[in-house]
Amino acid sequence: MEIAPVLETVMLVCFGFSWPMNLIKVYKSRTAKSTSLPFILLILTGYVAGISAKIALGNINYVLVAYLLNLSIVSLNLIIYFRNASLDKKANKA
Repeated sequence: MEIAPVLETVMLVCFGFSWPMNLIKVYKSRTAKSTSLPFILLILTGYVAGISAKIALGNINYVLVAYLLNLSIVSLNLIIYFRNASLDKKANKA
């Protein structure tokens, strides 16, 4: 077994554990004030690039699952960002 995919998966799992915790935090906070939209978009771009590289190289293996899982969780963070931004806008009008 090659070590590179294992190490890549470990990296993705480490990053991946932080996203659900962040998702819960920002969902409960109900504000987008402490969230950076450019940061979320940059992370999403990175995951899409990683997935694209796997596909372009024909290197489709279990690591792709970690990329897709992280991409989906960060995408949920993006959705919650827009929800919270909307809540902020409504609160500012009141």
